[in-house]
Amino acid sequence: MNKHLMSNYAPLPLTFDRGDGAWLWDTHGKRYLDSVSGIAVCGLGHAHPAVTAAIRDQAGKLLHTSNLYGIAAQEALAERLCSASEMDSAFFCNSGAEANEAAIKIARLYGHGRGIASPTIIVMENSFHGRTMATLTATGNRKVQAGFEPLLGGFTRAPYNEVNALETIAANNRDVVAILLEPAQGEGGVRIPDAGYLAEVRGICDANGWLMMLDEVQTGMGRTGKWFGWQHEDARPDVMALAKALGNGVPVGACVARDQAARVFGPGSHGSTFGGNPLACRAALAVIDVIEGEALCERAAKLGNRFMDGLTERLGSLPGVVNVRGKGLMLGVELESDCAALVRQAIDAGLLINVTSGNVIRLLPPLIISDEQADLIIDGVSTLVERFVELPVAERA
Repeated sequence: MNKHLMSNYAPLPLTFDRGDGAWLWDTHGKRYLDSVSGIAVCGLGHAHPAVTAAIRDQAGKLLHTSNLYGIAAQEALAERLCSASEMDSAFFCNSGAEANEAAIKIARLYGHGRGIASPTIIVMENSFHGRTMATLTATGNRKVQAGFEPLLGGFTRAPYNEVNALETIAANNRDVVAILLEPAQGEGGVRIPDAGYLAEVRGICDANGWLMMLDEVQTGMGRTGKWFGWQHEDARPDVMALAKALGNGVPVGACVARDQAARVFGPGSHGSTFGGNPLACRAALAVIDVIEGEALCERAAKLGNRFMDGLTERLGSLPGVVNVRGKGLMLGVELESDCAALVRQAIDAGLLINVTSGNVIRLLPPLIISDEQADLIIDGVSTLVERFVELPVAERA
């Protein structure tokens, strides 16, 4: 660890020098198959030629002017995102946490506009929304909150995937103005809700005059087999947060809203110095062009089925494996015991994986992988798990 870097990260002893598609090469020349995509960021893989060309072209023209002036690429990106999501307008920022922060501020302004002095947002257990003070408070993980008290007020928590809990809150809390949740929980262990859950949440919000706000930071931009996770149920939100794969590695986030939620912000009510600058927006426009042009949403859905079939066949009935689950190219293999040790074992085998919630292998491969690369990941993960669960528990660390 470099002594000049703060110690908030514990990076693996691995540094990458270059990438191409789904492959990465470290500084010693060893090649790795990437099934993490920079935590769902590089949906188009590494060094995608269209994104590279857009960045190169824009960098040679103009990087930044600020939002004191009009930005043509920002206007074009807002139009494309609103068209894909059936929303009305967008605010651009630099990250998923900032996009969720904007959503939280929209909810509070919305509540105050309705005469509610202490507007409250329902958030979910096991959720993750970012590390700013507001998004940290909204996050349903006590471990990442510890030490940062006092947390903010204005949030009440409910179990994920339980509609009855929301109905109970609705009957007992008149200060609620919105629900913030993920269409599928990523950091919380790749938790996929029951079919119909999002539609039921939409109905509860409509019945109570609440905003339905979706954190699509990890599920958005084709990851689940649709542009956005809510489109599997046609549960269109009022506010939606995007980031990660939107720029394929270039930092860019967006808070997209419709109807009354889109009219809450006015001049001076929110802003970002870097948000929506020409470089970030050109990169994001290139990403959208590629996803559309190569039908990558449909490709992600097809590949997701391939992964589910392959992993289930190898691991579904294996002792020590709880289950295999996923949506599109957002997949999880839950084991009965903690399995963080598998990350380094995978590295030794030339494969990059991620473990979240202690015992869930999370796979987030690029949308552009080939069938052959998908099969390599399936075989590599399955082999690692098969060997792992055969070991005595004491030897798995």
